[in-house]
Amino acid sequence: MRGPSSIKRTSAFEPRQRVRQRDDGNPDPTAATDSPTVPAAIRFAAVSKSFDGVPAVRGLNLEIRDGELLVLLGPSGCGKTTTLNMLAGLEQPTGGQLFFGDQLMNAVPPEERDIAMVFQSIALYPHLDVRANIGFALATRKAAKATVAERTAEVAGILGIGDLLGRRIHQLSGGQRQRVAIAKALVRRPRLFLLDEPFSSLDAALRRQMRTELVRIHREVETTMVFVTHDQEEAMAIADRIAV
Repeated sequence: MRGPSSIKRTSAFEPRQRVRQRDDGNPDPTAATDSPTVPAAIRFAAVSKSFDGVPAVRGLNLEIRDGELLVLLGPSGCGKTTTLNMLAGLEQPTGGQLFFGDQLMNAVPPEERDIAMVFQSIALYPHLDVRANIGFALATRKAAKATVAERTAEVAGILGIGDLLGRRIHQLSGGQRQRVAIAKALVRRPRLFLLDEPFSSLDAALRRQMRTELVRIHREVETTMVFVTHDQEEAMAIADRIAV
């Protein structure tokens, strides 16, 4: 994994201003603030990762700009997912330093990084309807019911699944399920959004549709996104910048 190799377009978006407040006037622990303690600008400084002495990532130097959609492109085994896992805190670097803004993140656990992830395998709860799946993370964090309902409706509207909120997961198509998974991640308003080949299990026509949807979603939510793929066409279709 090396640094950015090409630029497709540049991001024109500034981070949204968000208010940390619940309907009852008390602070909302699930909401981001206007001045986050861990900003989404990210820097890898000579980061390496080895497994049992076998290098997976070697000397990675890379900056991810606040609010951009960066694609990590490469074949299987090149270190893309390992790099994503280090961003998520699921793996710690063997060497080098990883920064979110000015904060060293090497040893910061995943739950303190304010990130959301979407994988190829869609992680949804089949016993819950779409509405409950989307709002699950907020509900478990004791967010006010009105906040859960408002944010669920907001992201459902962004994803175009507002008419599906009462359905069960088994009643959805593959593309609808992937939209629900993205909504489930977005509803928390994370500072960093990680996507590990989320469209690879979809058919070609649906993949193209979801790429277009992702670009539109990124423009609306203005969140820093890192997307992993082995598909050059997919990378060129969605990326602000591509790292190879």
